[in-house]
Amino acid sequence: MALTDTACKNAKATDKPQKLSDSGGLHLFVSPSGSRLWRMAYRFDGKQKQLSFGA
Repeated sequence: MALTDTACKNAKATDKPQKLSDSGGLHLFVSPSGSRLWRMAYRFDGKQKQLSFGA
C-alpha cells in the first residue's frame, strides 16, 4: 500500500506509538507526544537495521 500525503498530514498522536508504512520499508513514526519521524527499515549483513531521516 502506498503512503499518501493526506495520510501523513492527518496522522494524530495516540496513547501508543504508531507506524504508517509503505511497501518499501519506509515508514512515518508517530510518537504519543505527537512528533513525527521518517524511518527506514533495511537489512545489512543479515541483521535488521533502522535508519532515521528526521522530522
